[in-house]
Amino acid sequence: MPRSPRYRTGDPELDRAVAELVAQSGPHRDEDLIYELIVSALRLAQDRADRGDLKIANAALKEMRYAFNVFAPYRSARKVAIFGSARTQPDDPLYDQTRRLATALAANDWMIITGAGPGIMTAGIEGAGPDNSFGVSIRLPFEATTSQFIADDPKLVNFRYFFTRKLTFVKESDAFALLPGGFGTLDEAFELLTLLQTGKAQPAPVVLLDVPGGTYWQGWRAFVEDELAGRGYISKRDMSLLKITDDVTEAVDEMTRFYANYHSQRFVDGTLVMRLKRAPDAAMLERLTEEFADIVVRGRIEAVEPTSAERADDDHVDLERIAFRFDRHDWARLRELIDELNAIPVAAPPLSEPADHDEI
Repeated sequence: MPRSPRYRTGDPELDRAVAELVAQSGPHRDEDLIYELIVSALRLAQDRADRGDLKIANAALKEMRYAFNVFAPYRSARKVAIFGSARTQPDDPLYDQTRRLATALAANDWMIITGAGPGIMTAGIEGAGPDNSFGVSIRLPFEATTSQFIADDPKLVNFRYFFTRKLTFVKESDAFALLPGGFGTLDEAFELLTLLQTGKAQPAPVVLLDVPGGTYWQGWRAFVEDELAGRGYISKRDMSLLKITDDVTEAVDEMTRFYANYHSQRFVDGTLVMRLKRAPDAAMLERLTEEFADIVVRGRIEAVEPTSAERADDDHVDLERIAFRFDRHDWARLRELIDELNAIPVAAPPLSEPADHDEI
């Protein structure tokens, strides 16, 4: 039997058969999860799920598996997702703004991820170049994949479902840039901010980019501040989760500076562990504990060694760490703590690859 799977079919004989099947597939350190994936399929059968439900589950799992495999060789590269209107024309200033953004990011050794369609998506690929670009396309009858990608490009993934596509965008991206767009762009903006606001996505920089003199994001901010924050539907502090600018250099700086010192984080037995290139000294830890006491449930913010769970997973054990009992509520405040940590001078280059962007 694989290591302590907690999720079984309920049929001991069938459970043993699944365990034997997993063993036959070869050794794997996460065989318990492979076991449970198979169990999920069998339990759908036990539930007598109808064919439509089975087709959804089957197609979604296939899409996720394929996308995971496409991105796996590029885990060490920082990536930014670029969203915006498919209807933006090449002579629109937003098109050139997007192209310049992607060019600047590629010059900083970042790759880009777009929806692989026309408009803003094509502009991003033109700026970064196909070799530095991923395409996560959605199958729509009225929107063709950009010609910047050839049909057999190994970095192009075609999705049937929006939800698996969005999962890929969020999971694989280290930063997000949104240009003006329609319903889809606003959906992506609000869903992304919801995930960050609730801690369902790893903290990441979000830049809302316009052209000089543009009013799109300024009007959006007025609505959010007046109608959402003003009515108490969100906290005024939630605006810390994003940056609005019309300057490409400022946009790139916002994204790259987020990882100047901060690397990633993980909860271990209820304690938030933040991995850094350089941990604060004792005096700064004391100041941070006092300044961010509102999100520290108990105890203090402390420098720590890698936990046993992190060592077992070989989870960026080369990095320094701080840890504290976070309230798991005010994620915008946590973003402000990350900004403070990024102000610490770091002389040495990072040793670790970017973290996987799984749900916290």
